[in-house]
Amino acid sequence: MNREELERYLHRHIPLSQAMGVSVREASPAGVVLAAPLAPNINHRETVFGGSASAVAILAAWALVHVRLQDAGIRSRLVIQRNTMRYEQPILGDFTARSEIRDPAAWATFLKTLTRRNRARIAVTATLHCQGEKVGELEGDFVAFGGGGGVRGSSNE
Repeated sequence: MNREELERYLHRHIPLSQAMGVSVREASPAGVVLAAPLAPNINHRETVFGGSASAVAILAAWALVHVRLQDAGIRSRLVIQRNTMRYEQPILGDFTARSEIRDPAAWATFLKTLTRRNRARIAVTATLHCQGEKVGELEGDFVAFGGGGGVRGSSNE
């Protein structure tokens, strides 16, 4: 799945992403980078609303697992189970969220568990940046359901 396909998917299936002005800068099994402008995500202090920052971080983390499952040809439903968001400083302008699997070695176990048990959990992080500085970080656990047989054409919704 390339960045254009991922952006179309997000805007079609998660309409909030389009309303927030989210664009996909990078999309590969190695990582996903989403960008969002300040204007539709602004708060009363003229910084990014915390809920918007969290939503973009969750979306970036979810999208990484989605892209990786697509790449593996596994059909599943993917949901967030829990997350923790740290805000390190106000977000004063347009921002990005870069996601990565917290423990890269865990991916193989995740896939194996998903295909054997039709359910697996993986930890993902997303780091927020604005104007070249780290401004926040999300840690989240995502759960995939289904996945037995490794069938192409994943729904991952």
